[in-house]
Amino acid sequence: MTFELRGATAVVGIGETPYHKRGTAPLDEDGLRLEAIVAACHDAGIAPADIDGFSSYGHDAEATSLVPALGTRELRWASQVSGGGGGGLGAALAQGAAALALGQARYVVVYRALAQRQSGRLSSAVSSYFFDEHYRAHGLVSPAQVCALRTQRMIEHDGIPAGVLQAFAQACYLHAGRNPLAVGREVDLADEIYLASRMISEPLRLFDSSRENDGAGAVLLTTAERARDLRRPPAYILSAAQGAGADWGELHENDRDYTSAGFAPLAPRLWNDAGIRPGDVDVAQIYENFTGPAVAAMIDLGLVTRENAGEFLTVENLTAPGGRLPVNTGGGNLAGGFVHGIGLAAEAVRQLRGTSPNQVPGARISLLTGGPSAPLVSAVVLGSADTL
Repeated sequence: MTFELRGATAVVGIGETPYHKRGTAPLDEDGLRLEAIVAACHDAGIAPADIDGFSSYGHDAEATSLVPALGTRELRWASQVSGGGGGGLGAALAQGAAALALGQARYVVVYRALAQRQSGRLSSAVSSYFFDEHYRAHGLVSPAQVCALRTQRMIEHDGIPAGVLQAFAQACYLHAGRNPLAVGREVDLADEIYLASRMISEPLRLFDSSRENDGAGAVLLTTAERARDLRRPPAYILSAAQGAGADWGELHENDRDYTSAGFAPLAPRLWNDAGIRPGDVDVAQIYENFTGPAVAAMIDLGLVTRENAGEFLTVENLTAPGGRLPVNTGGGNLAGGFVHGIGLAAEAVRQLRGTSPNQVPGARISLLTGGPSAPLVSAVVLGSADTL
C-alpha cells in the first residue's frame, strides 16, 4: 500500500490564549490548555467533543487528562513526540496528520501549554534535563551558552556575518510592533538599542533570546475532505519531516557538523514530498530559541546559503509585506510570545488565510519549523488550496 501525505489533511482551527510573563498566568496549565483547544474548535466550527485524536510535544499533558473536560465521545488516537523542547512542534503536526490520513481519527488537536508558577521555570527544567556532567564540568549550564558556542563557530568558521543575527531579531520585533497581541510590541529595536543590550552569552545578546511566557495554543487538523465543509479556509499539509542525523544523539559537542541546526538530513524529504523548492516558500515561521540557531536552520533548509546569508538576511528581506522571505510575522518566540513555538504554527496558518497582522500578499506556501538544535527537529510545509 502506498501512502502520500501531501494534501490529505489540513489545519482547520487555531486557538491561542494571551501570552503572560512567566509565572503570572491567571489559570493553571490545564485551564490554559483547554481554553486554547476550545478556541481552536470554535474557530473551525466544530464541538470540542468531536475531537478524537491528540498529538503533543515538549512533555505536555497526556490525552487522557483532557478527554473528560472536553467531553470526548471516543479517544481514537494519542501520541507525543519523543524528546522535550520545541523540536517536536512540526513532528506533532505530522503525527496528527498521519493518523487522520490513515483513518485513525477524524479530528486531531496539537497543543502546548505553559504556566511556570505551576510547573517551574522552563529554563531551569531545560538545564536540569539537558546539561549533564560533561557540560557542567566546563561551566556550561544553560541553553544560551551552548547555542552561543555554535553561533560563534558559525560566524568565525562559516563566515556568516554577525549582523544577520541583529537583522533577524529586528525583523521579529518590527512584526511584533504591528501585532496587538505580541508581548514585545512596545519595543522599538533600533540599531543602538540592540547593540546596547546586555550580552547573554557572546555573541548572543538579550534581544537574540526567546522569551519565557505562560500561555497555550492549539492547532486542529482534519482530513481534506472534511476541511472543505468547515468555517475557515483550510491550510493543507503538503509535507512534514522529523528526525536527526546519524550522530545527533551522541554527546552534542561531538557533532560533525557543529554549526548545523539539525535540519540538513530531513530537508530533502521535506521539499521532495511537498513538490517544491526552498525558493518557492512565501513566508516562514522559523523557531528561534536564539537568533543564531534560527539562521543555521535557514541554511540547513536551503533557504539561504553560507555564501549569500549576509546579503540575503537583511531587515528589508525578512519583513512583510515586501521582503523576499518574511519570517516570524507574528513576532515569533523572540517578540510575539514563547510557548514552545505553538504560536508560530498559528501564524503559519493565518498567513494562508490572509489574516496575519503582517500579511504577505498572496501567500500560498508557508513554512513552519520546530527546534532548532534540539535532539530531534521537525518542519512542516503548509499550502493554500491552489497548491494542490
